[in-house]
Amino acid sequence: MLTTLETAYTDTRAADLAWALGREPLPALACLDVELTDARLQLRLLGASHQVLLEEERGSCSETVACIPGSSTPLPLGVAKRVGDWEYEFAARVEVLTPGSFAGRAQELLALVSDHPHGLVGVFPGSPHAFTALLAQRHEGQVHWRTWHAYPQDGQLVATRTRVGARVPTARLSPSAV
Repeated sequence: MLTTLETAYTDTRAADLAWALGREPLPALACLDVELTDARLQLRLLGASHQVLLEEERGSCSETVACIPGSSTPLPLGVAKRVGDWEYEFAARVEVLTPGSFAGRAQELLALVSDHPHGLVGVFPGSPHAFTALLAQRHEGQVHWRTWHAYPQDGQLVATRTRVGARVPTARLSPSAV
């Protein structure tokens, strides 16, 4: 789903993005509710980037990547945590592109995500290449989502990848197996 966001472009630098896990829902400019086999996600576009809310039988999880005033947690390159009965993995990278490469990559991502039934893209006013995009899927019993945050003025594209899945219990050896 493609939407034009009626707001000022507030997260204007990749370096201003912060990551948070477990935050309450923040005010959203656009949302997409997604059902993925026993998992409900809400993909949320914020004025300052994105939030994903996940609910499953095992519990709930929220991820926020945004310009968060007062946040002391910058955008990490990677995180692996246990969240209740889940394993949570997050990775981020910043691509720096030439203006021509940036425009081509932006068009490719906008087409991919806006046409996907589990995709949400918000384009900010002022530039067709200033956008935040989210895409969710379920694969092998795990929920995955990817996001892209575009900063055309700097030629930067922040890409994130998240995986949330059931924790696999470690096998215990019985005394007779030793």
